[in-house]
Amino acid sequence: MSDIDIERFARHIVLKEIGGPGQQALARARIFITGAGGLGAPAALYLAAAGIGHLTIADPDTVSLDNLQRQILYRTDEVGQPKVERAKAALTALNPGTAIDAKKVALTPANARDLIAGHDLVLDGTDDFAARFAVNAACLAEGIPLVSGAVGRWDGQVGVFNAGPDAPCYRCLVPAIPPDAETCARVGIVGALTGVIGSLMALEAIKHITGAGETLAGRLLIFDGLGGEARTLKLARDPACPGCGRG
Repeated sequence: MSDIDIERFARHIVLKEIGGPGQQALARARIFITGAGGLGAPAALYLAAAGIGHLTIADPDTVSLDNLQRQILYRTDEVGQPKVERAKAALTALNPGTAIDAKKVALTPANARDLIAGHDLVLDGTDDFAARFAVNAACLAEGIPLVSGAVGRWDGQVGVFNAGPDAPCYRCLVPAIPPDAETCARVGIVGALTGVIGSLMALEAIKHITGAGETLAGRLLIFDGLGGEARTLKLARDPACPGCGRG
């Protein structure tokens, strides 16, 4: 590491769980983020700040005024511009040492595997079950662990999937699209909650890359923002799962 890197990441390097080797692992890491919105935005900021070597960000949308209540990568004068382009500019300004690959594209079953191939970890911050299923299937096919986050109203959740041969995948938790599936546009979302869950996703990524502590692999953290409470559930692999089992 250069003298500038040592100064920039000094607070990481003094942590015994990260240190110099962990910081170098972060610099070598390649992370894919699908969705540059409420969850992807804070996750990307903290991962770039942490010194991740390469971030690929995929999102087909442009910045809209109603994004700005929670999507803290963007500014009012950027409304109408592609999210990934503005994200790349902001993240590069934050840490020029992180290479940003901006892809203005929606992740689909047809392109998901090609998009995520070659990455060490995938973060899914989308607000669409079809996209979540597509990224889960691609991660299973490529053998890449998945950090998945979701939010609605005042509640959020984070889990780490596909992190071992007997680990549950996302579809062990959600085998089919719920008939009453909700989106933030329909039910609302408190902006600060996306920062909490997006930051937790980044934290799980940092722990995974550095080997620090215990990740949420095989577990689901559920956060109640209104009540100020959190609980963690242990997940099991479903033999009949349509994603990783025989369903």
